Amino acid sequence: MFDKVHEECGVFGIYSRETKNVASDAYYALFALQHRGQESCGIVVNDCGVMSVHKDVGLVNDVFTKDALSSLGLGQIAVGHVRYGTTGYGNRRNSQPLVINHVKGSMALAHNGNLTNAAALRRALELEGSIFHTTSDTEVIAYTITKNRLNTGSIEEAVSRSMDTLEGAYSIVLMSPKKLIGARDPLGFRPLSIGKRGDDYVFASETCALDSVGAAFVRDVEPGEIVVIDSNGLRSITEHCSNRKKALCVFEYIYFARPDSVIEGTCVHEARRRAGSLLALEHHVNADVVIGVPDSGLDAALGYAQQSGIPYGVGFIKNKYIGRTFIQPDQKDREDRVRIKLNVVPSVIKGKRVVMIDDSIVRGTTSARIVKLLRDAGAKEIHMRSSAPPFLYPCYFGTDIDSQENLIACKHSVDEIAKLIGVDSLGYLSVSDLPKLVNPGCAGTCDACFTGSYPVDVSGVSAKSKFDQKIKASGKED
Repeated sequence: MFDKVHEECGVFGIYSRETKNVASDAYYALFALQHRGQESCGIVVNDCGVMSVHKDVGLVNDVFTKDALSSLGLGQIAVGHVRYGTTGYGNRRNSQPLVINHVKGSMALAHNGNLTNAAALRRALELEGSIFHTTSDTEVIAYTITKNRLNTGSIEEAVSRSMDTLEGAYSIVLMSPKKLIGARDPLGFRPLSIGKRGDDYVFASETCALDSVGAAFVRDVEPGEIVVIDSNGLRSITEHCSNRKKALCVFEYIYFARPDSVIEGTCVHEARRRAGSLLALEHHVNADVVIGVPDSGLDAALGYAQQSGIPYGVGFIKNKYIGRTFIQPDQKDREDRVRIKLNVVPSVIKGKRVVMIDDSIVRGTTSARIVKLLRDAGAKEIHMRSSAPPFLYPCYFGTDIDSQENLIACKHSVDEIAKLIGVDSLGYLSVSDLPKLVNPGCAGTCDACFTGSYPVDVSGVSAKSKFDQKIKASGKED
């Protein structure tokens, strides 16, 4: 566990009827999705059934040099992926997309989410002779689809049959030699959007990636839906769609997604602004200035200021040229990065009663360091407000909240947490306010990390063992 909650990945796919530089489109889209994963990235290009792949550990700009992009060549279909891992160790084997070659052709697959029955599926596949090269759920999905592809007439039928056995969260983009397919689990834990640019179709985890390649938003892939794109256009398979209450991760709105993205009809910026407004109504305090912790705390801070009437100020300047603090595995390295990542604007803080808005509190260590920065800059009072409720339960659906023992809210009261991180008062967004963040048309969200009310059975999943396995796997990889 680190000081922030992190999402597993972002996915992208593009289909063109013409041979063109689809690798470039994927490259720009991955830039737009970089916030969803900074451990590794990759792109696969399909040219008439021949798949070229480049992937590695690192940021998009570092992995895809001019020569690397050129090596992918031209094509009609491309799939891209950015990945976040739970430790700072490089892990090339878990980089995506995965390319699978089998007797009926080739397949490239990128996945966002986490299967709750991955261990059981993996064991069954291994007993049947499958040899795994990664520790990711994605390879389980890939082998499951491949197994079904050998016994079905089409790749989309194989995906549909695989969804009968896959449990948990998954938004998938995959390509065969002639098709691009997007699929989403029946509860819709993770987002997936469809875009169109001329005759080209695009899938992306967020609409900001559609914008980056000039594609117009068409709609979201429905929970349980399989969308197939080929030379005949777009068609939908809905046999896994149902009327069950959906479970889109509410933390997409609070933290994961970019503020300029629209997810299930709700603008992320507006959702965060509403969170700040609700915080002001429930946790008002007399103060001189409201500031946000970059980046996801800024929109909530604006909402708090607008609702409370307290002036909004720019309290922190963020260094744009440093990676996220959790990338560093060593504790001292993370502390050093916090100091150079954020710098206080003294004129906004000195002698002031400050309301500081952040998106969440996980362990509390980063919050304590940020509070110290404000104290050192001369803040008279510091009142912290979190635009998320307290984290109390593990997540099994693609977020790295794996162990309650590392969640500060599981061990301390609100007053105790305030004292530990050094603030004069602390207030969290109420669980009852979470539905107010999204537009009425949203079919439902998952808030299990706050409430413990899981939308599917997770009794057989061990959060602690999951975390330990990732640590062990990362430590032994190249």
